[in-house]
Amino acid sequence: MFGLGWPELLALVVIALLVFGPEKLPQAASQAGRTLRQLRQMANSAKADLQANLGPEFSNFDPADLNPKAFVRKHLFDDLEKDWNSEPSDKPDSVSTQPELGVGEIPPYDNEAT
Repeated sequence: MFGLGWPELLALVVIALLVFGPEKLPQAASQAGRTLRQLRQMANSAKADLQANLGPEFSNFDPADLNPKAFVRKHLFDDLEKDWNSEPSDKPDSVSTQPELGVGEIPPYDNEAT
């Protein structure tokens, strides 16, 4: 939870107790919980509105994909993993009409190609 351990949480509780006092601490905690719940509800409704208004073309849109790290991971590394995990086929990717060159052979030169 946010990288906080038990010592940090205990320190936050002690600080909150000192700041708000034992009488107002439950009221402050309930107000903080209500505010957090409202923020989550607003974020979820904004996400739902965005997905509804984008249309069927973006049905698999995820706002987390807008994060640059997630974008790179999804569009670059997933393709690489698919290539690495796929089994090699016996067929070459492209059919070449040129015979393969042996060691030390010079490739043919086409005057019209340049």
